[in-house]
Amino acid sequence: MNHLQRTKLLCLVSSIALAPAGAALAQSQDALSDEIIITATKKAGGISIAAAPLAITAFGTPQLDALHVTDLESLSYSVPNVSLDDIGTWRGAANFSIRGLGINSSIPSIDPTVGVFADGMYMGITSGVVLDVFDLDSIEILRGPQGVLFGRNVTGGAVLLHTKKPKDAFEASFKTAIESGLRGTGENAYLMGAVSGPVIKDKLLARLSVFYNKDDGYFKNYQGGPAFGQPDAFSTFGQAETFMFRPSIIYTPSADLEFILRFEHGESDGDGPAAQSHRNGRGVSNPASDFDRRGFGFSINEDGFYDSNWDQLISETNWDIGFGNGTITNILGFRDYANKTRADIDASPRELFQSDTRINQNQWSNELRYAGRFANRLDVTAGLYYFTQDINYQESRNIFDGFLRFFGGGHQRQNTYGIFAQGDYDLTNALTFSLGGRYTYEAKRVNIATINLNTAPCDVIAGTCPLDFNDRGTWSNFSPKIGFSYASRDGMNAYAHWTRGFRSGGYNLRNTSPFVAPGPFDEERIDAFEVGLKVEPHKKLRINSAVFYNDIANLQREVNLADPRAGVVQIIRNTADARIWGFEAEAQVFVSDHLTLLGSLGHTNGRYDTVLFDLNGDAVVDDADRSLSIPRLSPWVYSLGFVYTYELGHLGLLSLQSSVAHRGQAFYTDNNLGTLNRVNMVDFNLGLGMDNGISVALYGKNLLNQASHGGDTQLPNVLGGGTFAPLNKGRILGLELKFDLP
Repeated sequence: MNHLQRTKLLCLVSSIALAPAGAALAQSQDALSDEIIITATKKAGGISIAAAPLAITAFGTPQLDALHVTDLESLSYSVPNVSLDDIGTWRGAANFSIRGLGINSSIPSIDPTVGVFADGMYMGITSGVVLDVFDLDSIEILRGPQGVLFGRNVTGGAVLLHTKKPKDAFEASFKTAIESGLRGTGENAYLMGAVSGPVIKDKLLARLSVFYNKDDGYFKNYQGGPAFGQPDAFSTFGQAETFMFRPSIIYTPSADLEFILRFEHGESDGDGPAAQSHRNGRGVSNPASDFDRRGFGFSINEDGFYDSNWDQLISETNWDIGFGNGTITNILGFRDYANKTRADIDASPRELFQSDTRINQNQWSNELRYAGRFANRLDVTAGLYYFTQDINYQESRNIFDGFLRFFGGGHQRQNTYGIFAQGDYDLTNALTFSLGGRYTYEAKRVNIATINLNTAPCDVIAGTCPLDFNDRGTWSNFSPKIGFSYASRDGMNAYAHWTRGFRSGGYNLRNTSPFVAPGPFDEERIDAFEVGLKVEPHKKLRINSAVFYNDIANLQREVNLADPRAGVVQIIRNTADARIWGFEAEAQVFVSDHLTLLGSLGHTNGRYDTVLFDLNGDAVVDDADRSLSIPRLSPWVYSLGFVYTYELGHLGLLSLQSSVAHRGQAFYTDNNLGTLNRVNMVDFNLGLGMDNGISVALYGKNLLNQASHGGDTQLPNVLGGGTFAPLNKGRILGLELKFDLP
């Protein structure tokens, strides 16, 4: 951040600081012990998280503020058996994993195992998902398949984002924060603000939220440094700038009818991936760039870039009707997303392997559903769903300083139709039987240009690349669910269920091998069994726990293999039948009015039953493939923490929160040559909330300065060996000021 930028920022912070303020810091013992209402069951008005018969973790506004969540990746270590990682090939590409079910790809046509829903709208591709989030009311993380109520591509689970709604009384909030890595690089500054209130009393409410982030770069690029005898020579790397605004309105023409309209526009651009090259699984390294995977140094000659823009519109209608004292809800969503990137894939100071990509995607979706209760015994939720999207993808690769040039990509058109219903019948006052199902029909049509050697540049999106593959695939299936739950009067809720979920079949728009067809690959199917227990004895202890067993058929994977010709070959196939099992538990202990202890523990284990594809690249499908470990399956995760609050009289409420979280090592690639580090995360937050609405917080993230990576793609020996491993940030200290009216 230069002097002029710093001066402008300080002036803006000072002007906000002079504004009047109201509410105090909300992170208190009461906020932790309050009942949390969730929407995951899609019942009218939501239900208590303690009564929900599923494994779910929810974060309300107080928790999100205390954790300083600015993107979904911030929660990667906050929930057992959940990893919300950005792959790092370009900023914002989600590689989420829950209970060992995840992906390792930035290909836009590969569907996720963890679906992300923004105010009820499904995000159709994984790119653009991990960009900044702000002005949120809550985040719900659902573990395990959610196919009945949420459809396909939620075999691992789902993440539900809920933005704040306009209120019926005037309110305003402003927040600014400055973060530093204390590593001799740039600061990271955030500015957020929201204004809400009535436009027409009791009829029309409005809210406007604005977000701005300027990151001057956390990392050091030692290009021209250690490899050339200059150990102190580096340049600041990782600059990014993001701007978003979100107007929303609520119109209530009558007491039983409500219309909610939300619009969001966003722009984000900055440097390409901060990529290290590691000694790869074959024992090969690039000495010009092979930094210790535990550190943060790297040396690349191509800064690269990413440039993302999006617009989305979500219209929600809620109509209360007398039939079953129920509610009819309709959610219509539209999103248009564009992204351009350049990345130094060889992760070295040599001109060996650079890649450029472009994505244009737009989607429409509509869900119409009914939720009601009959005879004070039967809860019914039923609905219809439609989703359509167009994806256009272009990629080019420069190998050996452009001596070899590759161009290709493709177009995909998708239409998905669904009908679903679930009933929960109270057999007794405590025992409930649940039965549900969803039928889905899906069609995809593709036109693909294999990413081939080409002496003249061509562009798939512009229509100048020759298309060598055209196809149309259709899939249909039924996802059932059956279960029981038992809720006693002493605060115990036990449940057990079986459900089946599907991940979409499809095509590979990044087809790099002329010898392998880009598809179609078939659907992935999962049969999931889960038993859970939630207890809250004497209001002093909360425990949420679950044991799960997943039987997976046609496991769908993107197999990454080093290739001397194209650099990396990425083949999407149904690779195996497998089983994954484990358990998880979360606990809160309310020791006193001032002290709360927090903890979580998760374990996953798994194995292949049958291998259907050559995973290790030795041209043979045999026991060597079957003995490999399942990627993105971290055996042990845990966290321990506390929240302490103390009243300082007229000064306000002092809050101290700290936690340590552990995530074990996992394999990144199917051949088990690429790995993801074992990580221990230590965070803290010290906040003071005053009665006049001003709050200040000093916080730290990753205090042990642990290095973690979005991926670890293997590179061929002819490109120097090593790997492409994009870095995540290390230690961060931040200072935040917040002001609320009134």
